[in-house]
Amino acid sequence: MSNKIIFSLLIVLLLSGCFENDSGTIVQKQPPLVRLVTIQTDGKVLHSLSGTIRARYETPIAFQVGGRILTRDIDAGQHVASGQLLFSLDPRDLNETVNAARAQLASADAALATARSELERQKKLVAENLISQFEIERFELAERAADSQRDAAKASLKQAQIARAYAELQTKQSGILIEVSGEPGQVVSIGQTVAVLAQDGKRDVEVFLPDSSRPPHAGKAKLDDGNEVDLELREIAGAADPLSRTWRARYRITSINNNLPLGSIVQVQLSSDTDEKDLLVVPLGALDERGDGARIWRVIDGHAEPVSIQVVGLDAEQARIRAELPAETRIIALGTHLLTPGMAVRTQEQ
Repeated sequence: MSNKIIFSLLIVLLLSGCFENDSGTIVQKQPPLVRLVTIQTDGKVLHSLSGTIRARYETPIAFQVGGRILTRDIDAGQHVASGQLLFSLDPRDLNETVNAARAQLASADAALATARSELERQKKLVAENLISQFEIERFELAERAADSQRDAAKASLKQAQIARAYAELQTKQSGILIEVSGEPGQVVSIGQTVAVLAQDGKRDVEVFLPDSSRPPHAGKAKLDDGNEVDLELREIAGAADPLSRTWRARYRITSINNNLPLGSIVQVQLSSDTDEKDLLVVPLGALDERGDGARIWRVIDGHAEPVSIQVVGLDAEQARIRAELPAETRIIALGTHLLTPGMAVRTQEQ
C-alpha cells in the first residue's frame, strides 16, 4: 500500500511542472527568460545633481551690547551699503552707564587732587623736620593709588562711551540681507544674531553628496541662461550630516561672475578620476534593494544568484558600484526584484 502512495506522489510532482494547452497537449513549464548585460569598469565617478548659488561669505550680524531693539531700518532681501544703519537699541540704559562712569572719573580726579595736595603739605613738614621721611613714603603711595584709580575711571568712561556707540548696528561690508530676525521691542543679548549678510563679491555653488562619495575636486555648473561655468572645490564639511547622511561641499566659480542671483538652482556635473579597479557600471534596472543592502544578480549554471554591492553613484540610466566581481561579468539587467536565490532562469543576451 505504501508503495502505491509513493508512486502516486511522484506522478503528482511530475505533472506539477506541466500544464495543458488549448489543444489538450501537456506542455512542461519553462524557467523565466532574463536578459543579460556585461558590467563595465569605469574610472570616472560622475555626479549629476542640483546646486545652490551662495555668497562666498555669509556673515551673521549681531549687537556687541545687549538691550531692547528700538528701530529696524532694513528688510530681508534688501541690498545694503557698507556703514548703513540696520538696527538701533534703546540708549537709555547705556546713557546712564556713561553718566555713572563720568561721575566715577570726577570722583577719581578729586581724590587724586587731594592726594597730591596732601603729599606737598607733608613734604614741607619734612623740610621743617616736623615729621619723618617714612611718613612721606606713605603719602607718596596714596598719591600713586589715587592716580591709578583715576586711570581706571577714565578707561571705564571710554568703555561706556564705546558701548553706547554700539547701540547703532551698522554693516561693515556691502551685500544682501538674506535673513532678518530682529524686531523692534525684542530684547537681545550680546552676540545674538539679528540678521545674516551675504557679502557682495565672489559666489560659490553648494551641493550635498551621498555619504558613500567624497566630493570631487572639479566640475561644471549649467546656469539658467544655458552657459556653463567651471567649478573648483573650496571646502568640505568636517563630517557627513547625521540625519541626511550627505556631505556638504562648496565649489568656487572660477570665472568672474558675481551677479548670479543668490539662492538660484543650477545643474551641477561633478567628476573625479579614480584608479580603483573594482568600480563598475551597471544599468539601474540591475539594482535590487530589499532592505538588507543593495545587490545585483548573475547566472551560474542556469540559476540566479545574488551578489552584494556598494552603490557609489547614480545618474539617469546607470549606477556605479563596487563589487567583488571581475569586469565583463554577465549580470541580469531587468526584473531582479522577482528573483530568488537558486531560481532557474533562461538567458538572453542584450
